[in-house]
Amino acid sequence: MYRPTKIFFTKGVGKSKEYLTSFELSLRSARIEICNLVAVSSIFPTNCRRITVEEGVKAIEPGQIVHAVIARNSTNEPNRLIAASLGVALPIDKNAYGYLSEHHPFGQTQKVAGEYAEDLAATMLATTLGVDFNPDTDWNEREDIYKMSGKIVKTFNITQSAQGDKNGLWTTVIAAAILLP
Repeated sequence: MYRPTKIFFTKGVGKSKEYLTSFELSLRSARIEICNLVAVSSIFPTNCRRITVEEGVKAIEPGQIVHAVIARNSTNEPNRLIAASLGVALPIDKNAYGYLSEHHPFGQTQKVAGEYAEDLAATMLATTLGVDFNPDTDWNEREDIYKMSGKIVKTFNITQSAQGDKNGLWTTVIAAAILLP
């Protein structure tokens, strides 16, 4: 059975006249172009340790199949604002799983997209942990409730945003969580 024990987060942006090439360049920017990515759903494994991008990149080999939670967005519309964001919510209990959320909006700044993704992940975790909250309150208020519950220890996001190339080149942004054995 494959079980990830390490995770790292990375992001990137690429621009090209070809859609696929812009994606490849975003992978290069994120330093994960050498591996074959297999998309997985959004569970942060129990007892999984976060490592740096540098440590993670050293641990992958060309052609390696790597599991990843990935958010991706592209445009060839000049000046169109795009973002790709992963939100992360971790429980205080290291033997419990956490959540990652993917968000790929148009027209949102990096800050807004990141907070939205973080809110999504925290809300999913809070509902599984039985944290009582009002889903209609704003993120800042819910974030305080989540953390004060004593059940959620940390939330964060990794977000890449960009404006579509002014000359209409394809622009692709990615944010990824790379899971390693």
